[in-house]
This record gives sequence, C-alpha cells and structure tokens, in this order.
Amino acid sequence: MTALPDPDYQAEFYTSVPAKRLIAWIIDSILIFAISAAAVVLTAFTGLLIWPLLYLAAGFAYRTVTIANGSATWGMRFAGIELRDGSGQRLDSSLAALHTAGYSLSLALPVLQVISVILMLTSSRGQGLTDHFLGTAMLNRRV
Repeated sequence: MTALPDPDYQAEFYTSVPAKRLIAWIIDSILIFAISAAAVVLTAFTGLLIWPLLYLAAGFAYRTVTIANGSATWGMRFAGIELRDGSGQRLDSSLAALHTAGYSLSLALPVLQVISVILMLTSSRGQGLTDHFLGTAMLNRRV
C-alpha cells in the first residue's frame, strides 16, 4: 500500500510529469557541466585529466544534496516537480543517495535507461526504473 496520490482519481499530480522530467534533466545537466567546468578551473585545469570521474562525482553530489534538501534538484524545482517516497513524504538524505545511485547506474547501462524512459512514459505514475525499485514517484509540486 502506498500513500502516493492515486493516478486515476488524482491525475493532476502526474499531468505532464514525463515532459517536466526531461526539462529538469536538461537544466540539471547544464548545471552539473558548469559545476564540473568550475572545478576544472579551480584545479588549474588538472581536473581535465580526470574529467569523466569529476563530472560523475559533481553530478552525484549535486543530485544527492539538492534532492535531500528539498526533494528536488534545481531543474526539478524549475519544472515544478518533486520526488516523494511511498508514504508521500519528501526524500531524506539516504533515500536521495539511493535514488541518485540508481539514476547513475541507469546512465551507465543504456539498456536500463531505455527501460526507465519506457516505464516513465507508460506507467500510471510515470515512475522510472529506480522509482519502481525504491517506491518513489515524481509529482507535480504541491502549491
């Protein structure tokens, strides 16, 4: 049993969420690139030698911290969506880290990312693969 809004009776919580997730992902990707580029400059450009690792670490930290502090990254906040756990509460730091780890794993294995996108587009709550495993869902932010 879940305390998340029912997609049949409270569809407004899930309206346009997949499109908003895409917008949030684009914004977050730009921000993570900017953070990583700033780190390269701050390391006197030696960060270029480990760019993939730097980008991965910056992205993991950004996503985990922002989700733990508001249940949404800055891109998600801009798009008007937020993550909720199965009881309808905001994500805490451990669940934010687990969600980010699942997201990172999906990016590392493209087949998982394709499955996740298909699930977001076809499931009643618009949940991705990580959301299904953790019992989380992306909702339109409550006003």
